[in-house]
Amino acid sequence: MIEVRSVSVLVLVLAVSAACCLGFGFVLQQNVAQKAPLGDFLSPRLLLDLMRVPRWLGGIGLMVAGMALGAVALSQGELSLVEPLLATNLLFALALSRRQSRQPLGRQGWAGLLLLAGGVSAFIVAGEPRGGTALSDPLRQWLIIGVMVGLALLLTAYAKRSRLSAAPVLLALAAGLLYGVQDALTRISGERFSEGGLVELLTGWQPYAVLALGVTGLVLVQSAFETASLRMSLPALTAAQPLAGIICGVGFLGDRLRTDTGALAWEAAGLAAVVGGIMLLGLHPAMPQGGGAPRERMPDLQPL
Repeated sequence: MIEVRSVSVLVLVLAVSAACCLGFGFVLQQNVAQKAPLGDFLSPRLLLDLMRVPRWLGGIGLMVAGMALGAVALSQGELSLVEPLLATNLLFALALSRRQSRQPLGRQGWAGLLLLAGGVSAFIVAGEPRGGTALSDPLRQWLIIGVMVGLALLLTAYAKRSRLSAAPVLLALAAGLLYGVQDALTRISGERFSEGGLVELLTGWQPYAVLALGVTGLVLVQSAFETASLRMSLPALTAAQPLAGIICGVGFLGDRLRTDTGALAWEAAGLAAVVGGIMLLGLHPAMPQGGGAPRERMPDLQPL
């Protein structure tokens, strides 16, 4: 019991630390991406433009650190446990945004904070996420991954048509789905590395898929940040990623949750509270409102 509890504390610290890095990183990225030329929308050129700005590189560095900490957390705990904790990145994003904007937290902020923290706690306590043996049915794994990636592609295609109207939310949802799948494949990659070292890792397809999903998700996220305020994009991203990750964890990684009626009710209520808290925090006045204004040239997009 003591060993299990210590591992849970370690996973908690790693996941919350990852969320902190991700939240701060997203704010720094959006500060710069909102000034990028709209001609780079959904193009890899957007990343090349943003790479010239130290503030954006700092945000990417924080995001990479968060992903690395999240990967270690995933190697020590279940995806269904880590994903809800990663969703708390919005709390840290709000903290940095609030410092920049000097906005008080207010009732909306406190309500969102309590809903998010309470929802994560309720889901974890009620579900008691625990690991199991990954399912050996490749059809089930490919079906779940295919649905997630296919839905992300549909959202992206519609976002490209809608441009500035619904595009930021749709792109953020698509990126969240891809990041959820990426987390699941990161977990598998970590297990392969533990079992057979670097050779075992590099001979599988999972690490290459992790890289492809990461780059694609990054383009989607930066395009969402480019075309609208953080309050429109980050809540959708933060809500979609844990939901996709939990589906993958339970669907083919062997994660187990309690399934009695009472537990399922609390798990559903917890996830609903998480989504509600994310929306309240994302719409908080402290969140940056810039972006979305048409522009051909952005002289502000210079090294800071």
